[in-house]
Amino acid sequence: MSHEKSTPGASADVSNARDWVRVLARYREPSTWRSSFELAITLGPFVLLWALAWWALSISGWLTLGISLVNAGFLLRLFAIQHDCGHAAFFSSRRTSDWVGRVLGVLTLTPYDVWRRTHSIHHSSAGNLGRRGIGDIHTLTVAEYRELGLLGRLQYRLYRNPVVLFGLGPSYLFFVQNRVPLGLMAQTRYWLSAMGTNLTILAALAVIFYFGGVMPILL
Repeated sequence: MSHEKSTPGASADVSNARDWVRVLARYREPSTWRSSFELAITLGPFVLLWALAWWALSISGWLTLGISLVNAGFLLRLFAIQHDCGHAAFFSSRRTSDWVGRVLGVLTLTPYDVWRRTHSIHHSSAGNLGRRGIGDIHTLTVAEYRELGLLGRLQYRLYRNPVVLFGLGPSYLFFVQNRVPLGLMAQTRYWLSAMGTNLTILAALAVIFYFGGVMPILL
C-alpha cells in the first residue's frame, strides 16, 4: 500500500496553474472592436502612403521608393493580421476572419486559403522529421547532411545561404510558389483561392498600368 504524500510545493504549482488559466482566459477570445481598430490603423496608413508614393513620382522616383520602403512595414503588419485571421484569432466570426484574410491576401500576394492550409500543416508537423516539406524551410539533421555527397552538401549550403534564403527565396515564394497551389492540386477550393487571388492581382496591376504606366508598379 502506497503512503506517498503530496508536497506543499506541488499543490502550490497546481494552484498557480489554475490561477494563470483564469487570468489568461480573458485574453482567449478576440475583441471585435480592438481587431477592427488595429486593421484600420494599419490598412488606412498603408493606402495613404501608397497614394502618396504614387503622387511623389511627379517629384522623384527616389522619393517614391523611399515612401514605399516605409510602407513595407505596414504591409508586413497586414500579413501579420492575415496570419491571425488564418488562426481564427483576429475576429470572433470565422467567416469575417476568412474574408478579411482573402482581401489582405491580394495585397500580400498570398492566396489565403492555400496559405492557411499549408500553415496548418506546418503547425501540426513542426518538429516531426517524418513530416517535413510543407510550410517550412527545408532543414536536414546532421546525420542526413553527412550522408550527402559533395554536390548535395553544396546545394544544401547554397539553399541555406542568407542571400538565397532571404533574397532569391522570397522572390520564388511570392512570384512562383504562391501563384500555383502545388501539393494541393487535388482539391478545387485551393485552386480557386490561388487563381482568384491571381486574377484580382492581375486586374489591379492592369488598372495601375493604365493610369500610371510601369513605374508605380516597379517603385
